[in-house]
Amino acid sequence: MSALHIAMFAPFLLALFVPLLYKFVRSLHVGWFVLPLPIALFVYFLSYVNDVRNDEAIRATMPWIPSLHISFDVYVDGLSLLFALLITGIGTLVVLYSIYYLQKGKEQLGHFYVYLLLFMGAMLGVVLSDHLIALYVFWELTSISSFLLIAYWYTRDRSRYGAQKSMLITMFGGLLMLGGFVALAIAGGTYHIRELISTPLTEHPLFIPALFLILLGAFTKSAQFPFYIWLPDAMEAPTPVSAYLHSATMVKAGIYLIARLTPIFAVSSFWVWTVALVGLVTLCWASFLASKQTDLKAILAFSTVSQLGLITSLLGVGGLAFHYDWMEENIFMVAVLAAIFHLFNHATFKGSLFMVVGIVDHETGTRDIRRLGGLMTVMPMTFTIALVGSLSMAGLPPFNGFLSKEMFFTAMLRAKEVAGWAAILPVVAWVASIFTFLYSALFVSRTFFGTYKPHLLKKEAHEAPIGMLIAPIVLALLVIFIGIVPNVLSDSILAPAVYAVLYGLFTPNEAVDVHISHWHGFTPELFMTIGVLLFGLLLYRTFPKWKKVYARLSERMSLNFFYDQSFVWMERGARAFTSRIMTGSMRAYLMYIFTSLVVLLLFTIGVSEQWNVDLSRLAHVRIYEVVLALAMIAATITTVMAKSRLTAIVSLGAVGYSMALFFVLFRAPDLALTQLVIETISVALFLLCFYHLPKFSQKQESVGFNVGNALISVAVGVTMSVIAFFAYAGKHFDSISQYYVDNTYEKAAGKNMVNVILVDFRGFDTLFEICVLAIAALGIYAMVKLRLAKEEER
Repeated sequence: MSALHIAMFAPFLLALFVPLLYKFVRSLHVGWFVLPLPIALFVYFLSYVNDVRNDEAIRATMPWIPSLHISFDVYVDGLSLLFALLITGIGTLVVLYSIYYLQKGKEQLGHFYVYLLLFMGAMLGVVLSDHLIALYVFWELTSISSFLLIAYWYTRDRSRYGAQKSMLITMFGGLLMLGGFVALAIAGGTYHIRELISTPLTEHPLFIPALFLILLGAFTKSAQFPFYIWLPDAMEAPTPVSAYLHSATMVKAGIYLIARLTPIFAVSSFWVWTVALVGLVTLCWASFLASKQTDLKAILAFSTVSQLGLITSLLGVGGLAFHYDWMEENIFMVAVLAAIFHLFNHATFKGSLFMVVGIVDHETGTRDIRRLGGLMTVMPMTFTIALVGSLSMAGLPPFNGFLSKEMFFTAMLRAKEVAGWAAILPVVAWVASIFTFLYSALFVSRTFFGTYKPHLLKKEAHEAPIGMLIAPIVLALLVIFIGIVPNVLSDSILAPAVYAVLYGLFTPNEAVDVHISHWHGFTPELFMTIGVLLFGLLLYRTFPKWKKVYARLSERMSLNFFYDQSFVWMERGARAFTSRIMTGSMRAYLMYIFTSLVVLLLFTIGVSEQWNVDLSRLAHVRIYEVVLALAMIAATITTVMAKSRLTAIVSLGAVGYSMALFFVLFRAPDLALTQLVIETISVALFLLCFYHLPKFSQKQESVGFNVGNALISVAVGVTMSVIAFFAYAGKHFDSISQYYVDNTYEKAAGKNMVNVILVDFRGFDTLFEICVLAIAALGIYAMVKLRLAKEEER
């Protein structure tokens, strides 16, 4: 196991010990034991900066399922390194913040930090994996761990609702994405991302289906329209979780996947324009909805959706670089650079703003902006952090958000040169940016300006302790520092990440020139920013007059309404179907099963057109085999016609023992012995069960002949016979029995072939069968204990 694998699995390993620390070390907050790990991981990944900048490949592999060629292959390039630094760096600050936010003794800290470490490890696995199946495993693990984090306060209805919603939507997308991964691997002949990037796939018929399915997975995870509805409800999680989920982890996984697979799919115009347009729609719609929210967390939730849409649209426009031979002029590289830069900037200002919301909620007892106001003088440090983060989010100088927002305008203006209809892109981007400015202004003004309202607060407001302020201060200082000295990241972080996204467009060892500055002269981008400021201020000043437009948006037409109603419709449909089909009649259930079986099997035979019947190889039937078969038939008829339970059980046992005799005749003593044991146990159990049932009614009832039942019975028998003949005549492969004969002793060192097959060759099958029996035994034991407990209560 390499150092990279240790770093990737370290959070999972530490998570194993957190419950013990929480249980036995009560004097210290568990977070202090967790904090050193993200710090160490952040320092470890920093050590790769020079290697990545020099374009030195960092790979490591560890076998997982060698028989299926699945392994934990990790690869560090500019893109994965950027995400790894964000995951561990923001993770460090989140853990530090949570130590002061979550009170020891009042919270289940053992659970919280186990979930948080699982989340951190899963995200590291996503961004470092070079194997699609391993990436998928970690991808789904992020959904599971985020579900646990969002439902941390599981006694609250909204927490459970938000957790379920996020898991259903993201795991639905993840399942579709898995189908895309399989299709992509079939088209490319490998599951390794680096190999797929170098393989031409556009002519393969599975290329577009794989593209579509993978985009659905990425869009659900990164909360793009129309899948964004899960993200606002995820705000029920504790604030440290929200800060981590929104700034550096969960929602950024979809962004990472789009960026990582851009070299594979961006050669398709369908990918480019789908990603760009979905991103712009998400940006515009979410920024519009953010302005109407009254909960501080809800404002930031919708702002996250809008910012993710901005980054997604930039990655889409950046894909145009694969279509136009203008790379020497860097026409579309600016879009990818803007996406990478804004991804980093968003992590800094959004992380600080979420922590500010946590502080306000922690110190006042509310997040409702209708109750807040005038906190600037009461909480000056918190106000300063909020002001810096909000101005950066609004895209105003001299903060880092301004730089990436200017580059965003540049990318949209260049995109309109490709097609006439694309002229709408900068217009949409500009309008969405106005609403971005509006919700940023509302966030700060409604919380910190205006009149202080202590009578509406649950607590007397005061400044947060210094421990809770450290993490947001660090992020706010980064916002300022990167805004003033942006090129400190240019060659070390941004350029390698851009190179990774646009892999294949540069010659080996070619340097990517990245230079960021505040002033470019009087450009259209500058005038667009001035327009955003002026129109944003106008909308802010007139907000009380025109905000009534939000009331005209019917909730019955919202995506959330359709999501909630879909469960109501499914429940009603399931209840109606169940009441109609599940009548309690075992005969009816068997009719459904057998009818479906016959229809599906005959349909399959008809489609496959395998109608060959070859009876030339049938063995000679001996007289005693005929006699034994007639005995089985007689026993079967007796079982059906018997009027006594004892007679039916005995005759049914006779059928089983006759089958054991057939095994003896066919020289299979192990199978015969197994059949005898199973049949004996079955007969004994039947006798025991039927002993406690009431006796047959003495009243004679005539049962008429049912044509439907007879037809189904005959159809099942004929179908099984036909399949048996077709299967016998249509052998396309050699029997596997010879393999067992040749390898039972050589590979398994066993002389009893049946035992070796059950224990070695089909060991997992046997293990799962044992698990099923164990679960059934536990269920029976629980029911017996429950009955005894009820009898004791009586």
